[in-house]
Amino acid sequence: MRKAQKPSPFKTFSPRLGPLVGALTLFGCSASGSPSEGGLVSGGTGGTISTSGGTGGSGVGGSAGTLSVGGTGGGVATCGTDGVSGTLRGTVYDPAGKVPLYNVVVYVPVDANELPPITEGASCDKCAGREARALAVAVTDAAGNFVLEDVPGGTNVPLVIEVGKWRRVVTIPSVAACEDNLLTDPELTRLPRNQSEGHLPKIALSTGHSDALECLLRKIGIDDTEFTTEADDGRVNLYYGCPHGDSNLTGANHFSDALGGASFSRAASTLYSDLDRLMTYDMVVLSCEGNSCDDEKLDYIETMKAYGDAGGRILFDHMHFRWLVKSDNAWEQVGTFSSGDDFPSPFTFSVETGFPKGEAFADWLVAVDASPTRGELSILAAQQSAQEAKLPLAQRWVYTDDPSAVQYMTINTPVEEAENEAALCGRLVHTDLHVTAGAGSDFSDQGTPFPEGCTTSDLTPQEKALEFILFDLSACVQKEDAVPVPPVIVR
Repeated sequence: MRKAQKPSPFKTFSPRLGPLVGALTLFGCSASGSPSEGGLVSGGTGGTISTSGGTGGSGVGGSAGTLSVGGTGGGVATCGTDGVSGTLRGTVYDPAGKVPLYNVVVYVPVDANELPPITEGASCDKCAGREARALAVAVTDAAGNFVLEDVPGGTNVPLVIEVGKWRRVVTIPSVAACEDNLLTDPELTRLPRNQSEGHLPKIALSTGHSDALECLLRKIGIDDTEFTTEADDGRVNLYYGCPHGDSNLTGANHFSDALGGASFSRAASTLYSDLDRLMTYDMVVLSCEGNSCDDEKLDYIETMKAYGDAGGRILFDHMHFRWLVKSDNAWEQVGTFSSGDDFPSPFTFSVETGFPKGEAFADWLVAVDASPTRGELSILAAQQSAQEAKLPLAQRWVYTDDPSAVQYMTINTPVEEAENEAALCGRLVHTDLHVTAGAGSDFSDQGTPFPEGCTTSDLTPQEKALEFILFDLSACVQKEDAVPVPPVIVR
């Protein structure tokens, strides 16, 4: 027989704490010990889920069902430490609901109406000292999976999914006590696609004629409505960079008619030069222009460094290594850079597994079918602008020793404080991986309005690697030799 049930802490929670979509599979107890399933029904009024066997559901857009706990069946899963709690497990996905994500915090809050506010703009988001007012908390592993222990049974259970300044709150219709509750629908456990679903970081993206990182943001699932100029309230503000060195063409510089047709602002004159504007962004993404463009960068290196030191996150794509190599400050010391010949295409690089997140990255690439061989990544049209990442200032992730080259490195800021974890605040990434690689790939061109250059929908292996980079760049800051851990539970 089951132990007597304690009153559920979830009885007072609102059934509309988050979008009620997806499916919940409950491993309940039948007389034979076989599992029973409960889930969501699209539309209408929810039914009843019973752990004594059978099937029930809760309606999307209707009223939530109730959970009946009890029965005399056997096959009860291991109970929590209090004798009545169960486990809740699943997989966290990107906003598109396609790719599992590593190092995402998942927790059941004490009160979903009292979550801590997310700071807008550049801010020090440190891993050390993180707390969560939660009943249970976990971080996803290299396959994107999480397991929450000691989750009290109840109905309309809120679940928070968060990495950096991405946050979504969803409602689990019911959690069965003393059961292993498995969430199986990616729509329920993905990150938000737009502001109506949750919180997205505010991103400034400068387009370039030699890559199309704006298309990558669409492919990971951000809705087109979130792409706007800085004059509007979308979470991704598009600017355009300098012209390509040979063609004298820029990347995309205006929206399609379907998205309003507005023109982008020039990054050099309106973004790089304005620290106050930079500070309003959580992340700055600089797509490769195919040109060093020193005349548009050198005057603003100190401005960009001030943004990074204050907690900003910057992704430097290929030729944007000039921000680092042309600086007269600590940025110049993070690595060795020069313009070299392109690699044969494809070229197989190694994944650095000598630090915890590098180990996880190698596992993740295999888990998401980006690499058939652990510790390797095949890259099309690989560039050669970074030859070395200098520890402890920078950490290499993807590299080759013959010839010496680094395709992906991370840099904590301020660089001067690289070994003082308490002083770390922001983060930089330099990558020589491109989205625009091979025939039929996405492209960015001033004659083609956004998003008409985004012609593909499936992520290539190296685009999956770039997606990992983006979400890791979003995450809290810690030294790279540290193992990611969940926030400390406080009540």
